[in-house]
Amino acid sequence: MSLRLPEPRDLIVDDEPSIRQTLAILLRRNGYICSVSSGALSAIELLRDALQPFPVILTDLSMPDGSGLDVISAAAQRSQHSQTILLTAHSTVENAVAAMKLGAYDFMSKPYAQDELLVLVERAFEKFSLLEENSSLRAKILKDSSSKLVGKSPKMQQVMSLVKSMAPTRSSVLLTGESGTGKELVAQVIHEKSGRDAGRFLVVNCGALPENLMESELFGHEKGAFTGASQKTLGVFREANGGTVFLDEIGELPFSLQVKLLRVLQERKVRPVGATREEAIDVRVIAATNRNMEDEVKAGRFRQDLYYRINVLRIELPPLRERKEDIPTLALSFIERMSREAGREVVGFTPDALRALSKYEFEGNVRELENIIERAVALSVVSKIGLGDLPTQVSGVTDAPGAALYELPAEGCHLDDVISEVERRLIISALERTDGVRTKAAQVLNISFRSLRYRLEKHGLEDEASPRSSGPLSL
Repeated sequence: MSLRLPEPRDLIVDDEPSIRQTLAILLRRNGYICSVSSGALSAIELLRDALQPFPVILTDLSMPDGSGLDVISAAAQRSQHSQTILLTAHSTVENAVAAMKLGAYDFMSKPYAQDELLVLVERAFEKFSLLEENSSLRAKILKDSSSKLVGKSPKMQQVMSLVKSMAPTRSSVLLTGESGTGKELVAQVIHEKSGRDAGRFLVVNCGALPENLMESELFGHEKGAFTGASQKTLGVFREANGGTVFLDEIGELPFSLQVKLLRVLQERKVRPVGATREEAIDVRVIAATNRNMEDEVKAGRFRQDLYYRINVLRIELPPLRERKEDIPTLALSFIERMSREAGREVVGFTPDALRALSKYEFEGNVRELENIIERAVALSVVSKIGLGDLPTQVSGVTDAPGAALYELPAEGCHLDDVISEVERRLIISALERTDGVRTKAAQVLNISFRSLRYRLEKHGLEDEASPRSSGPLSL
């Protein structure tokens, strides 16, 4: 019979009714919710049909319809986080080894002391809870980091498809593209989708460390290996064992270290500075560069054999100017994150500000866009970022309002009319930025509310102040 469990609970499996009852009373008195099963087959059915995994399973070894080892195996298939404790009157080393190989948490011989059993159950429950929490956190991190790969353009969709297909492999990956295109973010997402996310993701900037310290930084050193080596260090590769090492700007790696890195990638072993023996490692390498690596190889600045080793899988990240359709989506995602971090209520852009961003070339790519949005959020005093919140090179507006729009015609002009037109346009822009809220528009223009109301009447802009409403103007 199938059992539907509304919440996680422990499972007791034993063919002796008195033992089942004693264990159930003991655990329930100590705050645990319990289910019981009279044999191996019914326990396996419960494990199969339960909506949620059992945190802790206590099972007898020898039962008429099967073995406790069968229960342990079924529990491991249902959830890797469930902790199983084997209770047996026939405890042998062979039984213990077999149980541990199948994933049991521990075993205890009958008769057992109740206090000792409770301690064991408590520790097993704590381990289950920790594994569940870590799994939940990893899933959240994966979702958050993956969502940062923003873009609907064909080139960005191709990048996302490559990330998805390459991540599960253990092969080295080379990320190429201009500075600021998001190579480190892509490397992090590959790591988190690779099955190595329980391991560490460590970043090394190959161009930022002095050459005499880089070998120690990468591979570690023994105590006394060189002057100042007062203690043993692991190095990045051993610290990231089971995880991923991201070698940023690998084109700047000194030639002398390229040979040693090649050996590490080939042999999957490292030898710390001053050590006499190598140590096996399990590390995936993702490298990145903004250089043309083929030219570097031809010029003799980068080893060809190392280039082939890191260039097993490759992703070319497009510059932002080649995927301008992604600029609005990227900019809005940056606004959402930075507004939340800064405690601001900035929700979007005025149409003219968004047009200016979409036309800009962004030589610094996504990193430059991110910096521009961070600056705009910090400076904005209203809910929408306008032209005035953007740098001059983006907005095209100089420090003198109207200077970019008006030049003195050869035939001259009526100065009062020109000034009036500039004033009218700036008021309209302020109203657009503040969604027609006149008090905020006055703040943006650094004038009083009474002065703004006068100017609205002067220029016939009363209707502009509330474009979405047929009722009274917003205050």
